[in-house]
Amino acid sequence: MTEKNMNELKVKENVIDRIVRFIDPVKAERRFRARAMMALSGSYIGASRAKRSLSQWRTSWGDADSDTLFDLPILRDRSRDLIRNAPLATGAINTVCTNVVGTGLKLQSRIDRETLGIDEVEADAWEANTEREFRLWAESQESDAARTLTFAGVQNLVFRSALESGDVFILMPYIERSGSPYGLSLQVIEGDRVCNEANTPDGPEVSGGVKKDTYGAPIAYHIMDQHPGSILGMRKRSWTIVPAFGETSGRRNVLHLFWQMRPGQTRGVPYLAPVIEPLKQLDRYTEAELMAAVISGMFTVFIKSETGDGMVSPMTPTSEIGGKAEDEDYKLASGAIVGLAPGEDISVADPKRPNTAFDPFVLAILRQTGVALELPFEVLVKHFTASYSAARAALLEAWKFFMTRRYWLSVNFCQPVYEAWMEEAVSMGRISAPGFFDDPLIRKAYCGTEWVGPAKGMIDERAEVEAAQLRVEMGISTLAEETAALTGGDWEKKHVQSAKEFRMRKDAGLIVDKQAPQKVQLATQPN
Repeated sequence: MTEKNMNELKVKENVIDRIVRFIDPVKAERRFRARAMMALSGSYIGASRAKRSLSQWRTSWGDADSDTLFDLPILRDRSRDLIRNAPLATGAINTVCTNVVGTGLKLQSRIDRETLGIDEVEADAWEANTEREFRLWAESQESDAARTLTFAGVQNLVFRSALESGDVFILMPYIERSGSPYGLSLQVIEGDRVCNEANTPDGPEVSGGVKKDTYGAPIAYHIMDQHPGSILGMRKRSWTIVPAFGETSGRRNVLHLFWQMRPGQTRGVPYLAPVIEPLKQLDRYTEAELMAAVISGMFTVFIKSETGDGMVSPMTPTSEIGGKAEDEDYKLASGAIVGLAPGEDISVADPKRPNTAFDPFVLAILRQTGVALELPFEVLVKHFTASYSAARAALLEAWKFFMTRRYWLSVNFCQPVYEAWMEEAVSMGRISAPGFFDDPLIRKAYCGTEWVGPAKGMIDERAEVEAAQLRVEMGISTLAEETAALTGGDWEKKHVQSAKEFRMRKDAGLIVDKQAPQKVQLATQPN
């Protein structure tokens, strides 16, 4: 940097600079240059290029696709490898899937009665009939194009795939099949199959297999006809270009599920992407510690012989008799006895296994991993040994994450599928919805829903039920909300069943009317 450039930075010499210059001109010159570099870097130390700790920090300034698409294939592969082979990664994915989806998100029809101008009785009957019709489709394997999963199973599959691979695509073809009145089917496409036709480079119009307009909205998807990594039925690669929306209906033909974190982001990244490196290193460390502990437990005694034959008595408890020093295959077994050749000696190694520092170190890494995955340490490793308050706080914090992802899944997958099913049901006449195809507002009123999943569970059931009862009595919650939160059920259905059970128990004499004796007693009391 020239003196002219330094002057342009308007770095003025202060009193301390003049004193240092008087005492040590060379040191003063270095001090002046350092101040100039700080001025060049701005006011944030994190942006400094002069500090040694930051001088070698190279960062990327690309847009969302530039920072994502090039790394995405290897991120997918490593994420899947960890999930297959690293217990912690497997546990993290399973924990999220179990709490977000579990046995599936169940439909609760909640139409806008005021907009539709219908009374409560009629609305209840319409909602009950719609839920019944939807279960007819959702609880059969005809809802899956592969005829393998029910709608709940497809929910779990698409959510798990989005976590593992970063994103997943769902086609909604119409397939007529005997035994089902509905033709809507769901075809799940793994993210690897969506790529630019003929593997052309990414560009402004098509990137990551998605063709977009000037606003960034999808126009079409390039879907490879088979998985690029398939070793079965290898053939020349071909692509099918599927429009994102129907020409006349405007309905989505393809659902693209991914967690968007930046504007302009075309494809998603795996859930484990930020912690792939520490998880792999932790897996290697765990394997090394395990192997070291196994080896240290196998060495028992060495025998030195004149011939080097190392012959051992058949009564010796070892799995290999007659091991020799010149053996090309080195084996160990529990209680092994190894023979040594003449002139050879041993130095006993003490590996200090099990390593007492192993558990604290692993737990420290897991706490950092849990922060990145939004899973408290206690939930990540199922380690609830602290106090009740700490365990409850961890579960509540985790539940915020689970509910956020559940809402994301219901809005981006369950609701669009339900609306596509509703179109077919209304057009077939199985659901009566006057004005459904005429007015978007009426259509939206008919498609109102709530998607209820498994409950979060309770640590102290009595305390939490009493708290729920207090919230209802105060009017800050409803029985329907508390039922969904505590048990994951539908209060209206439970209420009908509870009323039925009450009447049956009363008719059987198991419930006595306590008010009758009280009335008699009051009537016989003297004035």
